[in-house]
Amino acid sequence: MIDFGTDYTHTIAGRAVKSVTWLGIINPATEEQFAQAPDASKEQLDAAVSAARAAFPGWSSTPYEQRQALVYRIGDMLLEHQEQFARLLTKEQGKPLESARMEVGRAAHWCKEIAGFSLPETVLDSDPERTVLIRHVPLGVVGAIVPWNFPMTLALWKVAPGLLAGNTMVLKPSPFTPLTALKLGELLCDLLPPGVLNVVSGGDAVGPWMSEHEGIDKIAFTGSTATGRRVMESASRRLKRITLELGGNDPAIVLPDADIDEVAPQLFWACFANSSQYCLATKRLYIHESIYDRLASAIVEYGKSVKVGDGTDESVQLGPVQNRLQYERIMELLADCKAQGMRFLLGGDSPAGPGYFLNPTIVDNPPDDTRIVNEEPFGPIVPFLKYRTLDEVVQRANAGEYGLGGSVWGSDAAVARSVADRLQCGMIWINEIHKLTPHAPLAGHKQSGLGSENSLEGLLSYTNTQTLSVKR
Repeated sequence: MIDFGTDYTHTIAGRAVKSVTWLGIINPATEEQFAQAPDASKEQLDAAVSAARAAFPGWSSTPYEQRQALVYRIGDMLLEHQEQFARLLTKEQGKPLESARMEVGRAAHWCKEIAGFSLPETVLDSDPERTVLIRHVPLGVVGAIVPWNFPMTLALWKVAPGLLAGNTMVLKPSPFTPLTALKLGELLCDLLPPGVLNVVSGGDAVGPWMSEHEGIDKIAFTGSTATGRRVMESASRRLKRITLELGGNDPAIVLPDADIDEVAPQLFWACFANSSQYCLATKRLYIHESIYDRLASAIVEYGKSVKVGDGTDESVQLGPVQNRLQYERIMELLADCKAQGMRFLLGGDSPAGPGYFLNPTIVDNPPDDTRIVNEEPFGPIVPFLKYRTLDEVVQRANAGEYGLGGSVWGSDAAVARSVADRLQCGMIWINEIHKLTPHAPLAGHKQSGLGSENSLEGLLSYTNTQTLSVKR
């Protein structure tokens, strides 16, 4: 029986392993340390990689159907422990309990759906002398590096396809939110052969050790663009395969014919879901000047009804910023807005008491050259921006180095589609947002990433293409 409230250990070669040094884990809603996680040494990472390499021959030769069944079973086990994972997730990440339950359920759904994928094997037109097959074989050992905003979802986005493709893995969670991943490793010890999935937590040194490690064949990383560049640089020294899902400054464009009453609540959550700690959150909301005041007012009124607080309170809808470093960065952006005399339509302050809280904050039509427009806050502060023409707003939406997601909102489907077709990003929604599926790839454009996650395309990124020519 797993105790989710204590005894957090690495999982290496199917065994629980402690460390000499530990990380203090802070509840962001209270600013109190409530647990300790092991801080991996270089030798422990080496042991995890060695265990994964030792397990690779057996796992990669395991029949594909058996690997499918085991990945599917991971989904079942997550659902069987959904409430325990959700409560631990809320304590370490801060999100409301209902959101945490949804995240665990989403991770389970991804496992079950990805388990149904089949790796294609293509037979080229054969001649009388030979048959040529194109197939996909596992890479070896995958290092998965996961951030703190959706620690369970983004871990399973990597673990499920990585294992299904026949790789063995070393999973490293964020040092701010390691506990759910450590318990996942413990939970799967009796399901997976030793060494197939190793979980190690640690501080900032562990990620670079992984991206440089000669025993790791691929890095799957989700995080900031700045860190992604460093991962790519160090991985290049050994020609590691990489998948990078990085930052975004996602625009939403509201057309003048949008139904204000209908879209206002949707746009609030487009901006502020998960306290805006979401790579696909709307971070620049462009509203046509003819409806700007009415729509902004409707969103503000809706926002006033949303409850911010400790996620263990079932009535809370938005939790804290996850960690002090991120909170201080957001407060710096807020101070910059105030110093420049910007007007706030909503928020701009923090609730009384402990915790890394900022009330949902809307900045009224700041200039395009300001930090709040050009940087990714990754927290609950969003600029609303007026525009006049479609050509103008498309140009402004496409400005900058990011190209992750975007959305268009309007009643005329043809016009909305024409605008969407001109956006330079990997994921575009029309009259909805944040609808993701295991069957559709997520691929950042420009500086928002490299490669794809999810879908068959994402699964194939965990393989090498192999041509087999057979003489008759």
